[in-house]
Amino acid sequence: MLEKKSCGVIVMRNKPQLSFLLMQHPHRYDLPKGHMEFGEDEWSCALRELYEETGIQASNLDLDNTFRFTTNYQTQSPRFGNQIVNKTVVIFLGWLKEDVNIQVSEHDSFIWMEWKPPHAIQKKTINPLLAELDKYFKEDESRIFR
Repeated sequence: MLEKKSCGVIVMRNKPQLSFLLMQHPHRYDLPKGHMEFGEDEWSCALRELYEETGIQASNLDLDNTFRFTTNYQTQSPRFGNQIVNKTVVIFLGWLKEDVNIQVSEHDSFIWMEWKPPHAIQKKTINPLLAELDKYFKEDESRIFR
């Protein structure tokens, strides 16, 4: 079975309210993430994909070096000839330092979703990520940058 890994960043902000960035397709939400390139590590992939899909640079973020979410699932991928692919997704956490102009490239648009757990947005990746992030914040509330 084909193995693929995607990496990305969940971008959080505190103003005007505690919220996180989601990318919009016509009928679903997604995170800024994408497939690793040859010779790339997870952080490099996540930050490259974030920049390519949103225009947000690593310098625009306070990166949390402790939070790392991983999930694995099988999916049929048109990108790989409709083969079943064993996909691993790794998501890191970044806090926006100041407002930036989001430059959408691979999605229809974006939305800042208010942080009001529990969230029910997308079953495979986003819901489990947000549940894990909620647990992470509750373990130490200072992790929510103010």
